[in-house]
Amino acid sequence: MATEAQSSFDILLAEDRVYPPPPGFAAQASVNDPQIYAEADKDFEGFWAKHAESLDWFQKWDTVLEWDVPWAKWFTGGKINASYNCLDRHLADKGTKQAIIWEGEFGEQKTYTYTELHAEVCKFANVLKGLGLQTGDRVAIYMGMVPELPIALLASARIGCPHSVVFGGFSPDSLSDRINDAEAKVLITQDGSFRRGSVVPLKQNADEAVKKTPSIEHVVVLRRAGDKAQIQMQEGRDLWWHDLMKDASPDCPAEQLDSEHMLYILYTSGTTGKPKGIVHTTAGYLLQTMLTTKWVFDLKDDDIYWCTADIGWVTGHSYIVYGPMANGATCLMYEGAPDYPDKDRFWDIVQRHKVTILYTAPTSIRTFMKWGTEYPERHDLSSLRVLGTVGEPINPEAWMWYNQYIGHGKSPIVDTWWQTETGAIMITPLPGITETIPGSATVPFPGISASIVDENGKDIEPGAAAGYLCLNRPWPSMFRTIFNDPDRYVQTYWSKFPGRYFTGDGAKQMNNGYYAIIGRVDDVLNVSGHRIGTWEVESALVDSGDVAEAAVVGTEDVITGQAIAAFVTLKTGIEGTEDERQKLKQHVAKKIGAIARPKQIIFTADLPKTRSAKIMRRLLRDVAAGRVLGDTTTLADPAVVNELKEQYEQMGAAE
Repeated sequence: MATEAQSSFDILLAEDRVYPPPPGFAAQASVNDPQIYAEADKDFEGFWAKHAESLDWFQKWDTVLEWDVPWAKWFTGGKINASYNCLDRHLADKGTKQAIIWEGEFGEQKTYTYTELHAEVCKFANVLKGLGLQTGDRVAIYMGMVPELPIALLASARIGCPHSVVFGGFSPDSLSDRINDAEAKVLITQDGSFRRGSVVPLKQNADEAVKKTPSIEHVVVLRRAGDKAQIQMQEGRDLWWHDLMKDASPDCPAEQLDSEHMLYILYTSGTTGKPKGIVHTTAGYLLQTMLTTKWVFDLKDDDIYWCTADIGWVTGHSYIVYGPMANGATCLMYEGAPDYPDKDRFWDIVQRHKVTILYTAPTSIRTFMKWGTEYPERHDLSSLRVLGTVGEPINPEAWMWYNQYIGHGKSPIVDTWWQTETGAIMITPLPGITETIPGSATVPFPGISASIVDENGKDIEPGAAAGYLCLNRPWPSMFRTIFNDPDRYVQTYWSKFPGRYFTGDGAKQMNNGYYAIIGRVDDVLNVSGHRIGTWEVESALVDSGDVAEAAVVGTEDVITGQAIAAFVTLKTGIEGTEDERQKLKQHVAKKIGAIARPKQIIFTADLPKTRSAKIMRRLLRDVAAGRVLGDTTTLADPAVVNELKEQYEQMGAAE
């Protein structure tokens, strides 16, 4: 599989572009002994148990791991609370340390010490209890990047109410689908958030969603946009955040929860059907996010750490909230876009706040490359000492640009591979140990076992062909199931290669043992690091009323990694005009969110199908990539795909 990717990785090795830790970095690194890998592999349960001792437990565990493939339980018998570990245990020695430095899009700033954040979290936890929530009840959260968002997460965790955060860019339909699946009782939102100076109408979207969510009893609304957002408050249901917090007590003891208590549900797109509710539990997730934050970023007590992700995605959960705060880190949060008011906003923030650790997406880096070097060159970036990437494989050119123009050759780059499902970083350099190669995520984190297998599940040796990336044994932050759908959990992740977790990614292992991730092998698209199911986009197109049938595939895009190409058959009487094309793009954006807007829509009288009426997306991917068409003998009408190819090429020439 993926011969183009294989050859490109071979070229990387031939060029021998190897970057050791910068001079002096290894000596000061928290982890700089390569023996840590062998020690962790020799007794992986003992390795994780040793580091679990650094968490605060109300009651220690009886058993480190219970493993009945594919069901895992970590630290059974233990009692713990994630909010307590992120806040209370730091109060004695880090109470006056800044926990959050927040900057709004218009330059406003707020800071919270750990003592102040603890008080706000306790107050909001009492608010949630006052609304009738009990341990186990779900809370839906639909907000922008404001400090009240992590406050809401930690307050929910404090009282044992699993949270389900929905990215603020999603549409009302996407929000209602996720609320209904989780059966959330309370929705937390805000009047509006800001993006490039404009108001994102979160409350209006929430109102539309709640019309179809019978489980919602109350909507808590944060005032952010003020008179710039035109909203309505429904008496009895809608409540202002500031009114509820006014008289709330800052005293709220953390619930003593079972180690396997559900911490949160986060919805991610599937290859077919509705989005999957990924379930993460408390102790194992907290342990692995804490340890990976500390080791992968070489976290020090005086670091100013900035993960640029949105908390609506798993990166924000793990590496803005739980991982850094379990370590007592100072986390920077930014509300707005990287190009507002100008394309140097990120670098301005780095300079002013003296950011030392920057964790961002390859999509962003490619965009910065497109804008040019003049923007980072305006600013002093010398405070940066560790750079990270997340969300998708980073191409070598972007890696080199990041190294030269942002890190100035002195900051190690940690290219991290992991997933919503894994919960925490799985394959990554350790900056005090690892020699890095642009385009490779290097090796599994200590205690993690990975392999690349062929179609039959046989291990592929380093330096050989690419194959399927699998994980060979359980890890603490692994998701436990799909909410209310355990059969789908087993079928999607554990059935293809029995006994191993199938990641859905293709990869190649270099001769030196390093892993190079190629990308998805299923029908989930990765647009700017956001996973979008083809099923969701196809359903949105058909929902327009003009479309009889649609098939969606991903195409390579220099900025977003993947872009969406949609092949559409219109209903009789509907013409495939440019106006119709724009109408359909807009409809998808409305139904799902702007990130799902197709880059290309190709109208076709028919789609390539087998005789059993299965759409051959493999052939559509060939068309979109300009590749030689694969086997067409199973098609009901082989001429269809050739006609599509001609149309696609004509459209590309026109654009």
